Amino acid sequence: MFNFINYLLESGISLSLFALVYFLFLRRETFFFVNRWFLLVSISFSAVLPLLHIPFYAPQPNMLQEVTITPYVNLLSTVTIYGDSLSQGAERIVLNYSWPGYIYLIGVAVLSLLFFLRIYQIVRLIVKNRIVPQGKAKLVILEQESSPFSFLNYIFISENLQSTKGWEKMLEHEKEHIRQGHTFDVLVLEFIAIFQWFNPFFWMFRRALRENHEFLADQAVISQGTAPSWYKQVLINQYVGDQIVLANNFNYSLIKNRIKMISKIKSSKIANVKVLIGFVLAASLVAVFACEQKKSEKVETIPAEKTSTIVFQGNSLKVIGDSAVIENLKSLITKEEGMKNFPPPPAGLVQEEVYNQEEVYNVVEQMPEFPGGESALRAYLGKEIKYPADAAKNGIQGKVYATFVVAKDGSISNAKVVRGVDPMLDAEALRVVNAMPKWTPGKQSGKDVAVQFTVPINFKLQ
Repeated sequence: MFNFINYLLESGISLSLFALVYFLFLRRETFFFVNRWFLLVSISFSAVLPLLHIPFYAPQPNMLQEVTITPYVNLLSTVTIYGDSLSQGAERIVLNYSWPGYIYLIGVAVLSLLFFLRIYQIVRLIVKNRIVPQGKAKLVILEQESSPFSFLNYIFISENLQSTKGWEKMLEHEKEHIRQGHTFDVLVLEFIAIFQWFNPFFWMFRRALRENHEFLADQAVISQGTAPSWYKQVLINQYVGDQIVLANNFNYSLIKNRIKMISKIKSSKIANVKVLIGFVLAASLVAVFACEQKKSEKVETIPAEKTSTIVFQGNSLKVIGDSAVIENLKSLITKEEGMKNFPPPPAGLVQEEVYNQEEVYNVVEQMPEFPGGESALRAYLGKEIKYPADAAKNGIQGKVYATFVVAKDGSISNAKVVRGVDPMLDAEALRVVNAMPKWTPGKQSGKDVAVQFTVPINFKLQ
C-alpha cells in the first residue's frame, strides 16, 4: 500500500509540473506534432518515474578491520532514526486517515464504470448499425443525428450527413484522426484518468492532448489544399448532435480555439527550444524522486569480536574486548603521546558510582537484558523514537549519547544525555529511554544489582 500511494503521488506531481510547462510555454505555439509528443512523453515519463531507483553516488569503500575506542560504558549498538522524505510524509498522512482512501477508491470505481460504459456504447453502435468500408476506414452509418466522430478505424456518421455543408471536410478530418492514431492516445488518457482523477492538473493535461488532436487534424485537412476561410465556415456551420466523449469528435474542442489556431501565424522554429524546459524538468524530477532511498529506520551493529571498549577507573583504564586487539591497544595507550591525545572521560562515566546509596556496576556476572534481547531493544528504539518535525525542517541531525541505569528491580533510572546535538533531539532520545519497559535485572554473586548502559541514537536526514 505504501508503494502504491507513493506511486500515485510522484506520478501526479510529475504530471502536474509537465502540464504547467505545456500551458505556460507550448500551448500557443503551432508546432502541433512536437506538442503531441511532448504530452505523450510526459505521460509515459510520469508513469515510469516512481519505478526508477538510481543510486546517486555509490563509491566502493576499502574495507578495513574496525576497532572502536570509547570512554562510554556498556556501549550498545547505534540505532539510526531517519527523517521522512517528502513522499514518505505524504504516505503517512494518507494512511493515517481511512476516509481519503475510501473516497479515492469510490472515484476509481466510478471512472472505471464510465470507461467500460463508453466502450460498450461504441461497440453497440458498431453492432447495431450498417457498416460501409471506405479504404482503411469503416463508416458506421447512424440513424440518429450526430456530428462525425471516430474510434480506432471506425468513423461514425449520420445518414443525413451528406446534406450538411462541407461534410467531405468533416469526413476527411476524422480520417486524419485514424491515420495519426489518436484513439490510442485517448485510450491511454482514459486509463490514467481512472487512477489520477483526484489531480486537477491531469484533467487540464487530458484536455490539452485532445485539443491538440483537433489542431493536428485541422492542419492536415488544410495542408491538402482546403482554403482556411472555407474550412472555418465549415466549423461554424456544422451541426452538433450527440457525442461520445471517449471518441474523437469533430467538434470536441471549442470552435473558437480551433479557428484561432487556423488563423495564427506559424511559430518560428526557434520556439522549439521551449521543449528543452521539459528536459530540464525531467532531469530535476529524476534527481528528486528516483535518487532517493526509502527507509524509515536502520540499525548499525558493530560485531562484538571486532570491538574493544576502554573503561575509566579513577586514574586507571580497563580494556575489554578481543585479546589480540587488547594487547595492541595497551601498547598504544601506554605511550606518552597516545595518552596526551586521548580525551578525558565525560563526567559521571566512571567504572563505579554511587546512585541512591547503592553501587552501580558496569560489568556483572549476569548482565541485564531487555525483554526479547538486544534485537528487540533496537527494534523498540527504532519504532518509538520519532524524528522531531522542527529538527527535520531545520536540517538538524547528529548522534546523541544517552546513559541510563537498569536498577535492581529492572526499572530505568538516572537517564541523561552525556553528549547531545540539539535540545529537540536530546529530549526525544531521553523521552524514549525513560519510557522503556522493565528489563531483567543484572546479577552479581547471585544478587540483583544496578548496571549502567550507554546507547547512541543517530538522527539522520535522508
